[in-house]
Amino acid sequence: MKIDDLLSYAKSKGFFWQSAEIYGGISGIFDYGHLGALLKRRFESAWLSFFVDSNEEYHLIDGSNLLPEKPLVASGHASRFNDILVGCTKCKTYYRADTLLAENKVNVSEGMGVEEIDQLIKSHKIACPKDSGALSKAKAFNMMIDVNLGPEKSDKGYLRPETAQSAYLNFFQEFNVLRKSLPMGLAIIGKAYRNEISPRQGLFRMRELTQAELQIFFDPNSWNPDTSKLQKRKMNVVSYKDKKSQSLTIDEICKQYGIPKFYAYHMALVDMFYTDLIGIPKEKFRFMEKGGEEKAFYNKIHMDIEIDVESWGGFREVGGLHYRGDYDLASHSKGSGQELSVTIDNKKMIPNVLELSFGVDRNIWMIIDVFYKKEGERSVLALPRFLAPFQVAVFPLQKDEKLDKAVEEVQSLLKYRFKMTTDYSGSIGRRYARMDDIGTPFCITVDFQSVDKSAKEFGTVTVRNRDDKSQVRVKISDLPEFFSKAYGG
Repeated sequence: MKIDDLLSYAKSKGFFWQSAEIYGGISGIFDYGHLGALLKRRFESAWLSFFVDSNEEYHLIDGSNLLPEKPLVASGHASRFNDILVGCTKCKTYYRADTLLAENKVNVSEGMGVEEIDQLIKSHKIACPKDSGALSKAKAFNMMIDVNLGPEKSDKGYLRPETAQSAYLNFFQEFNVLRKSLPMGLAIIGKAYRNEISPRQGLFRMRELTQAELQIFFDPNSWNPDTSKLQKRKMNVVSYKDKKSQSLTIDEICKQYGIPKFYAYHMALVDMFYTDLIGIPKEKFRFMEKGGEEKAFYNKIHMDIEIDVESWGGFREVGGLHYRGDYDLASHSKGSGQELSVTIDNKKMIPNVLELSFGVDRNIWMIIDVFYKKEGERSVLALPRFLAPFQVAVFPLQKDEKLDKAVEEVQSLLKYRFKMTTDYSGSIGRRYARMDDIGTPFCITVDFQSVDKSAKEFGTVTVRNRDDKSQVRVKISDLPEFFSKAYGG
């Protein structure tokens, strides 16, 4: 599927589209429709259940989207949260330099400075894609979106560029409110804002985005998660040095990459989340090691989580696993003047941070790309059942008072446990096709055998399975149990 095809599909079915579209829309800002909002919520719930709810030491918090200037000066965002910008001297169109170079098949490392960018543009004779105009000198462009606070607009603030800062700013309060023990995890699912130079590729690069992040605060000298249940699990890892991909166990990763076991353990958890729970094929999932100038300056270890997404042209980043050391709390301790060290086992220390970061919007796009299939004339969004926006569709064979009463009975049994939709329009075959196209796993057909007391199948309905198109008759009274089993309840 191509980008434009996926965007067209998402819009036509009710997943997502550009915000304020009736005014022409704006790049990098999207609204979720009724199906997209449900799919997004189900992904977030799955992420929260897998990474946070399963661990008593981890907790969900909700930080402010708006931050004062000082914390973002301390964190380094005010000076370092930059992209390299170039502009056309003729049409005044601006471009993100690394993207423009990549489109011209020029390799660029993430840490390149403006002088190196200028040299590459000059040596490869790159001009404006729109009108072939000459490009201006490259310059750093800070991506934070600033706001003025107060009636006199005298206090400067920013929309947060990442949710992680909210976890760091709330660490000390949460540490004291809880049991004053480590490890302690703070998770946030929320909005972040970035003034992207040239948003593109649908939900890949956005100005307003949703992140799901878990910041784990720990003592690196004593944290040793139990890896025994994951010892045999193999993960695809691409080395920064030779760009070769290998399938490695936790112990092999620790040995070859020289990384601590707690890091490799969380690589295995991320791999399990995507390949076992979400159902991403193993060959489409990998970790990409970042090093040198590509590694974020605050990271001791940096792995991108990548998935092969056809509409994005191959493996692209959907998340990251970052060992940030004590950079964050040390920076905020210095910037605020507040002592953020803690005492554990009579030892005073500043906790280290392991960050699990996921771009929710990118994952929603990826899921549609991976699970949307064409099977001859049939189109099916073969989502895992727990991610499906509608879990059950109900089809009365036709508009009839007797059938309506049976439909109401089915709805009353299921509506508080499963997200349902009822469709009266068109043939049953067309209705099946519509539900296949948006990923609904099960369809219930209420026919005259359901309501005819003399019929052999009285009191039953037909339940059709999206994945194998099989159909079974189920008693209406047994539907709650049937779907509870189907959804693992």
